[in-house]
Amino acid sequence: MTAMAQDKLFTLEDLNYGGTNYHNMTPENKWFAWWGDELVRLDYDGCYIIDKKTNNEELLIGIEDINQWAGTTDSLMFRHFYYATFPYGDKPYVLMQNVNERMLIDFKEHSVVWRQSCRNESNEEWNMDSRAVAYVKDDQLFVRDADNNERQLTTDGSREIVYGQSVHRDEFGITKGTFWSNDGSKLAFYRMDQSMVTDYPQVNIDPRIAACEPDKYPMAGETSHKVTVGVYDINTKNIVYLQAGDPTDRYFTNISWSPDNKTIYIFELNRDQNDCRLVSYDAATGERIAEIYRETSEKYVEPQNPIVFLPWDDSKFIMQSQKDGYNHLYLFDKKGKQIRQLTKGNWVVMEMCGFDKKNKSVIIAANEANPIQQNIYSVSVSNGKMTRLDNGRGWHNAVTSESGAWFYDNYSEPDVPRVITISPSSNTKRLTPTAPYFTAANPWEGYQVPQFTSGTIKAADGVTDLYYRMVKPANFDATKKYPTVVYVYGGPHAHNVDARWHWCSRSWETYMAQKGYVLFILDNRGSENRGRDFEQATFRQLGQTEMADQMKGVDYLKSLPFVDQDRIGVHGWSFGGFMTITLMVNHPEVFKVGVAGGPVIDWKWYEVMYGERYMDTPQTNPEGYEKTSLIPRAKDLKGKLQIITGYNDKTVVPQHCLSFLKACIEAGTQPDFFVYPGEPHNMRGHQSVHLHERITQYFEDYLK
Repeated sequence: MTAMAQDKLFTLEDLNYGGTNYHNMTPENKWFAWWGDELVRLDYDGCYIIDKKTNNEELLIGIEDINQWAGTTDSLMFRHFYYATFPYGDKPYVLMQNVNERMLIDFKEHSVVWRQSCRNESNEEWNMDSRAVAYVKDDQLFVRDADNNERQLTTDGSREIVYGQSVHRDEFGITKGTFWSNDGSKLAFYRMDQSMVTDYPQVNIDPRIAACEPDKYPMAGETSHKVTVGVYDINTKNIVYLQAGDPTDRYFTNISWSPDNKTIYIFELNRDQNDCRLVSYDAATGERIAEIYRETSEKYVEPQNPIVFLPWDDSKFIMQSQKDGYNHLYLFDKKGKQIRQLTKGNWVVMEMCGFDKKNKSVIIAANEANPIQQNIYSVSVSNGKMTRLDNGRGWHNAVTSESGAWFYDNYSEPDVPRVITISPSSNTKRLTPTAPYFTAANPWEGYQVPQFTSGTIKAADGVTDLYYRMVKPANFDATKKYPTVVYVYGGPHAHNVDARWHWCSRSWETYMAQKGYVLFILDNRGSENRGRDFEQATFRQLGQTEMADQMKGVDYLKSLPFVDQDRIGVHGWSFGGFMTITLMVNHPEVFKVGVAGGPVIDWKWYEVMYGERYMDTPQTNPEGYEKTSLIPRAKDLKGKLQIITGYNDKTVVPQHCLSFLKACIEAGTQPDFFVYPGEPHNMRGHQSVHLHERITQYFEDYLK
């Protein structure tokens, strides 16, 4: 019976995130919210307060109770607590929201203490101090105050004039378009005028006669949009715009407020993205106050994080920069004088998680221990002393309590699916239980699990270490020869290999290994978390350095006796699709089969912010654009190539794929092509299962 149990095979319904059984095949997780320094576990039927010393739980609120206290009925009933928050550490209030209302419920007095309408809101942002909410409705920006009074702030909103939403196509760390002051009395918001940006003619095929649904898409070297920042005062009802000057060919990002709610700080970047300035503005008048900091580069500067003021000292803030070659923390006074560099070394600060206010330290996630790990550290603001707060292995994610005295850590290791611990932020009081709060069972127990390994090879420069992952069949036999697929991404702000469960392997790799393939995944230069020079090695020639590094990976594969050199394939999506075709047309003697999903074909058709950061414009870097374009290389295609795209891709627009197909027709080469109607850059829901079966079948048909 044991032998039979170990013979269970995976299906794509098990492995793919759109699959019907996927939720049972991922490590079990838990969800939490901090109530001050108390940790509350959120579940379907209740909230449970956790004793941080013993890990014991006690029911705090039940779902039936909360609906009774709120008086909700039928469709307005609260179904679960997964989105519940506890905004006030000193009050027994839980914030709940349905399609009609948001309300604060006192779970000790069993009553609703405050409620606010929330119907038809999008891009909403609520402030816990003023209890006002900013939101977008019918393209206009609105604010609803704590007394439920709605005020419309704009009248000219449209698809061309965009308010209160993410701008600059979500680059530079931008994820939203509204920014409340700390006390909620003022709202900074984006206004993006994209009326001058060319429409890309996306098509909706669902109507009886297909309809054009154009999308504003600023391509590299073409006219871009103009962004300004407004400030609404909830008390005076006035709006002012920051007097930042002409917004043409400029980026405004990482908006933050001073602790006294009087000053706004913004990183401003020129279109070349090589001159970055931190500028302060008077929130009441919009007047420019001062340039606080400036950073320039021969390549590019990429602000990703707003400044953060110290909770215990309003005169100082922490700024992140990779000006010394790696992303680190710097302490400044509010006039722009650098007081000290808080972190330093050939490693990267990946995230600021919070502050331990009592001990005056900042809690960070960093890869100081190993380039493919993420560990949690406490850093003293007074002297920069670092103290590691986790086990020193794996990939850790910390969420701090209100005071920062505690954090919960949700982590995994290559052979550990998931562990959650609750820990103090100071090593001086190790009160944590000997056992973790939660250890997930292995959801793949009883299945034929592939062999997952990781290691390093040298990059094409002969010096730099590159990390790889290899996935082999469960019944791997080193005396046999296996067809091998190189999975590649390779682009900026992403990586494939890290010290998470199964070395962060994608589930499709397991499916392919089960079918008898070896999978090889390498993070080349240009990918993230390895420092400025590692990332910027690809500047003005995307795909070239990456290709050289990937071919070093191929050299390594060829040195392995179990890799069939006559059966090597390649697959990637987006930047990885670009890399797939790049590798196939440059090295047709190596790659016999490829599947390129949503591939960039020529960077002149990609958007302004991303494209020009890494390639400059087609006007200033014609050699680079010509060298990296795949259009002239259509004639060099020899192997079997399938190109797949979402028909309504607004990220890598269909012009890329269609232009390459046209070039192939003219050259007499024969790629295959498959389209997902109505889908964007990535296939959604169960269509992803269909997609990955199609990818798999292509290798089965032509590589195996």
